[in-house]
Amino acid sequence: MRLVPGQFVVHPHHGPAVVLDRQVRQLKGKDVAYVDLEIQDKGLRISVPETGIKDIGVRDVSSHTTVRKLMSLLAKPSEHVEQQWSRRIKAFQEKLSTGDLPRVAEVVRDLHRRQSEKELSMAERMLHREAVEVLAAEVAIVLDITPAEAEDVMAQAIDGTPLKDLGLDRGKAIKQAAKQAA
Repeated sequence: MRLVPGQFVVHPHHGPAVVLDRQVRQLKGKDVAYVDLEIQDKGLRISVPETGIKDIGVRDVSSHTTVRKLMSLLAKPSEHVEQQWSRRIKAFQEKLSTGDLPRVAEVVRDLHRRQSEKELSMAERMLHREAVEVLAAEVAIVLDITPAEAEDVMAQAIDGTPLKDLGLDRGKAIKQAAKQAA
């Protein structure tokens, strides 16, 4: 993956970031290329070895199609959620730690629905907040909206609002309009 300044990428643990610069540093007598990333909304700046980008899990920002699929996943019924508190927390932590957006979306969905049914424990609230922030940050970039608006879109998707009412089917509408015009 070749990164250029100004490009948006996603760090698996910190979320969306913008590529600031590329620098070469001396490490044990060898030149090592580093990419400087600024994590969005956190004011955090990190350097990642260019050769380790893929191993770390830095990836391109999701596509509009991927976000539509995530919203569909949020709307699906919750899967089996552990009844025992410690197992439930561990399962949610494991999903969240992968950085895999569909798994993070499952955590958001399941904890959102659980919160509607009964009060979440402090650990569950913290996991829910973290998962929502991770997902909303990327959804906001893809849809060009604020993270707060992205959280609202996600909550509506979980509550069953159709994608067309969320404004997420515009890719299909543009294609259909182009076909009709031709």
